[in-house]
Amino acid sequence: MATDLSHQAGTAAGAEGGRYARAMRLHLWLWIFLLAVSAFSLGIGAAGAQVRAAVADWIRTGTLDAGAQVILFDIRLPRLALGLLVGAALAVAGAVMQGLFRNPLADPGIVGVSAGAGLGAILAIVLGAALPAFFIDALGNYLIPLAAFAGGWGSTILLYKVSTRRGRTSVATMLLAGIALAALTGALSGILVYIADDRQLRDLTFWGLGSLAGATWTKVLIAGPLIAVAFLSAPLLARGLNGMALGEAAAAHMGVALERLKTGAILIVASATGAAVAVSGGIGFVGIVVPHLLRIAVGPDHRTLLPNAALLGASLLVLADCISRTIIAPAELPIGIVTAVLGAPVFLWILLRARGVVDL
Repeated sequence: MATDLSHQAGTAAGAEGGRYARAMRLHLWLWIFLLAVSAFSLGIGAAGAQVRAAVADWIRTGTLDAGAQVILFDIRLPRLALGLLVGAALAVAGAVMQGLFRNPLADPGIVGVSAGAGLGAILAIVLGAALPAFFIDALGNYLIPLAAFAGGWGSTILLYKVSTRRGRTSVATMLLAGIALAALTGALSGILVYIADDRQLRDLTFWGLGSLAGATWTKVLIAGPLIAVAFLSAPLLARGLNGMALGEAAAAHMGVALERLKTGAILIVASATGAAVAVSGGIGFVGIVVPHLLRIAVGPDHRTLLPNAALLGASLLVLADCISRTIIAPAELPIGIVTAVLGAPVFLWILLRARGVVDL
C-alpha cells in the first residue's frame, strides 16, 4: 500500500512538473510571437513601405526621416502600446474571473465593469454637451474615457456592496447581482440611446464596437499605471485561485484567505478592465477565449496561466488590430467586430470539445 501511494505521488509530481515545463516553453514561444506581431504591426499600413524604408535607413545612417518619425512615434507606437495593454488586461481579468467563479463562461463583464463603463460612456456622449463649457474644455477628448472608467468602477463597487454581508462576499450572489446590474445598465443605456440624435448614435455605435484608432501617448499613460498595478498584483492571487478550483471549503482548509482573495480579484478586474474599456471601447471574446485556450494547452495552474494569458491576449489583440486596419483599407474596421468574428468560432469549438466532459 505504501509503495502504491508513493508511486501515485511520484506520478502526480511528474505530471505536474511536465505541465510546468510545457507552460514555460509556451511562455518563451509567446514572447517570440508577441515580438513578431509587434514588429508586423509597426510595419503595415498606408505608409508601411515608407516606414520600413526609413527604419532601414535609420539603422544604416543613424538618422530617421521626419515624416516616418511622426508616423512611427506619434501614431504607430502609441497604438501598439495601447493594444498590448488592453489585450493583456482583458485576458488576465478573464483568467482571474474564471478562477474566482470556477465558471468557464465568466469574463470581466460578469462583475458589471463593462456594463458600467458602457453606461458612463453613453452618458458622456449623450449628455456631455449639457456640462459647463469650462469642464468640457478642460477634459477635451478624455471626457468619454474618464466617464467610462468612472462608470466601470461605480458599478463594481455597487456590486461588491450588494454581494457582501457581515464581511463575507458571496460569489453566487455576485454572479446573480451582476446579471441584474447588467440588465439595469442596459435599460438605462437604452433610454439614453432613444433620446440621442444621429451624430450621437454614430458615436455610440463606434465606441461600442471598440477601436484603437484614437491611441495617444496620453491615453497610454492614463491606462498604463492602472493596468500595470493589476498585472503586478494578479500573480499574488495564483495560489488562492488554484485552491478555489477545489471549492471554497477546501481552499479555506488550505489556508487561503477567501475574503482577501475575492476582494483582491474584484479590484484587479475592475482596474484592468475599467482602464482597458475606457480607452478602447467595447472589445469582446478576449477575456473568455484566451484563458480557455491556455487551459487546454498547459492546464489550469494560475502561476503560469496568468502571465501566459497576458502575453497571448496582448498578441491576439494587436493581431486583430492589424486585420482591422488592413482588411478594408484605407477605411478601418472596428476591432470589436474582428475579435467577435475570430473569437466566436474558437469559443464554439471549445464548447463542442468539452461537451463530453462538462455539461454547461
